[in-house]
Amino acid sequence: LMDHFDKNYELEHQIQGTNKEPLLDDIRSLIDSAQYTFIRQREMKGLGHAILTGKELVGDNPFAVVLADDLCINEEQGVLAQMAALHRQFRCSIVAVEEVPESETHKYGVIAGEHLSDDLIRITDMVEKPEQGTAPSNLAIIGRYILTPDIFDILENTKPGKGGEIQITDALLEQAKKGCVIAYKFKGKRFDCGSVEGYIEATNYCYENVYLKGSKAEIDKDSTEKL
Repeated sequence: LMDHFDKNYELEHQIQGTNKEPLLDDIRSLIDSAQYTFIRQREMKGLGHAILTGKELVGDNPFAVVLADDLCINEEQGVLAQMAALHRQFRCSIVAVEEVPESETHKYGVIAGEHLSDDLIRITDMVEKPEQGTAPSNLAIIGRYILTPDIFDILENTKPGKGGEIQITDALLEQAKKGCVIAYKFKGKRFDCGSVEGYIEATNYCYENVYLKGSKAEIDKDSTEKL
């Protein structure tokens, strides 16, 4: 991952002077667009623990969490950009959700709450991977979050939950009880690239709708946008 956001001198040397050299412009632009800092989660203790390891890097700032196995595409505005705008309005944690079949709810963190509008829900309940037939709704959390820094204090006091891991859903529910956490039914298409079927579907979609058509679809390039 660290090498991915660094220069590849061998590759650039091979491309230099060929008709593919202009392709380096986009790569260099990405590398130069932000500063990248890395920290390792040394033990597999869950998403909540992984987020907690970033505390010293984030400091007292709101921040985004992007899970790479969820690919989100929207023609007009990236999902994170949509969520960043909501955070500027509400100044609280925002989680992306989408409706899933009831038969699939056991695979996700599932929320319930008070509808503020058609696509905004103030969370009152949240369950990590509920047993089939017990989910509070069919609104599943997908891998896009904007979190306020007080989540770190909550995570530090969150006991292991489902699967013996520190669950971000448990911490977010506590945050919701103390203040406000909003679920957002985002505009766009999401692919579950954590499964073989979803990965193939995403690949075919991007080939047909982005590459072949030359679409300017926003594929979460707004992830570095300042909150």
